[in-house]
Amino acid sequence: MGLEKLHPFDAGKWGKVIDFLKEEKLLVDDLIVQAQEATEDDLLVVHTRRYLNKLKWSFVVATITEIPPVLFLPNFLVQRKVLKPLRTQTGGTIMAGKLAVDRGWAINVGGGFHHCSSDKGGGFCAYADITLAIKFLFERVQGVSKATIIDLDAHQGNGHERDFIDDSRVYIMDAYNRYIYPGDGFAKRAIKRKVELEWGTEDTEYLQKGIVKRDEIVFKAARSRRVPILMVTSGGYQKRTARIIADSIINLHNLGLIDKELATSGAENPKVEQMLRKCTKDLTNLSLQ
Repeated sequence: MGLEKLHPFDAGKWGKVIDFLKEEKLLVDDLIVQAQEATEDDLLVVHTRRYLNKLKWSFVVATITEIPPVLFLPNFLVQRKVLKPLRTQTGGTIMAGKLAVDRGWAINVGGGFHHCSSDKGGGFCAYADITLAIKFLFERVQGVSKATIIDLDAHQGNGHERDFIDDSRVYIMDAYNRYIYPGDGFAKRAIKRKVELEWGTEDTEYLQKGIVKRDEIVFKAARSRRVPILMVTSGGYQKRTARIIADSIINLHNLGLIDKELATSGAENPKVEQMLRKCTKDLTNLSLQ
């Protein structure tokens, strides 16, 4: 309804990524697994019923999405036009987690709502898809007992950090600008490897040099150790973000890191082990300053 233009986030990013990949002949429709909307029962694996009930109030959703006019919409429209797409992306992350275990890797073109925890949303994040994906794997997939979150969005991922703050099964690495939202000191206690970027890391430099290379490093670390990996595309406040995400996925394909045949053969009877700290060691030096 045009409300997305009132927020700096590029709400059309996800469709653009798909379009770019199709233009490059990397993707066709039969290679896409359609995401299913996360049901209330799915969401209750992590979220409290009290929090989900709060989302039935338009002013709460307006606060979370940082789009004030949403306050004036009837909630049935908010559910249909704002929250249902986010629930579908959340379902996509949960599905992609299982696909990653089965096939070795998976990418959800949406998702990555890392500011949302079990009982609180914020920063355009209404559902805790990262926490949900991991909890689903822990509870419903045999052999999954440990996980690593490598959060490379510019903002601190305080949502999943709050959810796993006392959970020794989850190792969190987070690289972010320490001076911007959310500045959640309590959540930082959950971070096992903290890379706090300083002012002066320019957008142009980081976007040109950081995104493609950083994703390559993470995928190489995981794939070389036969550790299943799930990628979500998270934030994106600039129009060129979609092109850069597509370029990163194309690079992963060209390097054979997400080649369909390789993914299938490399995922036969995968042993789901802890993403060891050495999987993230190379990333420590990638904080462009």
